[in-house]
Amino acid sequence: MTQHSVMKGAEPFYFPGNEIGVLVQHGFTGTTQSVRELGEHLAKAGFTVCGPRLKGHGTHYTDMETATHADWMESAEAGYRKLKESCKHIFVVGLSMGGTLALHLAHRFPDTKGMVLINAAIQMEQMEQVAQMEEPRFLDAIGSDIKAEGVKELAYEKFPLKSVRELLQLMNLTREKLSAIQCPALIFASTEDHLVPPDNSQFIYDQIKSEDKKIVSLENSYHVATLDNDKELIKRETEAFVRRLIPS
Repeated sequence: MTQHSVMKGAEPFYFPGNEIGVLVQHGFTGTTQSVRELGEHLAKAGFTVCGPRLKGHGTHYTDMETATHADWMESAEAGYRKLKESCKHIFVVGLSMGGTLALHLAHRFPDTKGMVLINAAIQMEQMEQVAQMEEPRFLDAIGSDIKAEGVKELAYEKFPLKSVRELLQLMNLTREKLSAIQCPALIFASTEDHLVPPDNSQFIYDQIKSEDKKIVSLENSYHVATLDNDKELIKRETEAFVRRLIPS
C-alpha cells in the first residue's frame, strides 16, 4: 500500500500557552491550513491551541477512502485529550465538518467551556443525493469556496464517494445530540455559502439548549470563511468569546 506524506502546510499544529485550551478543527477534504491563521491568532492571545489533522486528510485523496466518521471523531477527541493534559478549560472551534465535530465534542465532554462554529455542517441535501450514486469512485473537488481574490484553500482535488456517506453518518449522529448540548455557542454563518446551506447554522442555533448563544452573519465571505474577507472578524469575535467566558 502506498504511503503518502503529509502535504506542506497540512501538518497538525500545537502552540503551548496558558491554561485555556482551544481546539481548532478543519473541514471535510480540507487541511489545517484553513484554520492555522485563526489558531496562530489565538495562540498570540495567550491560549494553548491545538489543530489536529483529521485522519485521511492532508496527504492524498485515496487515503481518505479508508477513514470513517468514527476515525474523524477520534482525531477530534485525541486533540481534546491532548489539551486536557495541560489546560483547565477547553473551547472547541470548527470550520464546516470541523464544526460538526465541535458539536460532537461539546456533547461528548459536557464540561466544554464553549464552542465556536464556522459554517458548520449538519444537513446537506446535495450530499444526500450524491451518496445515492454508485460511481464514480472519486468525485471532483469541493474546496476553495472563497470570495477573496487570489486566496486558495489547501484541499484535495478529488474526494471519495465513500467519504460522502461517512460525512452523512457523522451529521446524522450529531443532529441527534443537539438538544443535549448546553455550552455557550458562537455561530458564524456566511450569507452566501456554495457548500453548506446557511440555514444549517440557524438549525443548530434553534436546536441546541445553550442559554448563551449567538449567530454572527458573515456578509463578505463564502464557505471557507477563515481564509476569506471576514477572517479578521472571526479572529476578534472568537478571542473575545473565549475571554468573556474565562473565570476571573
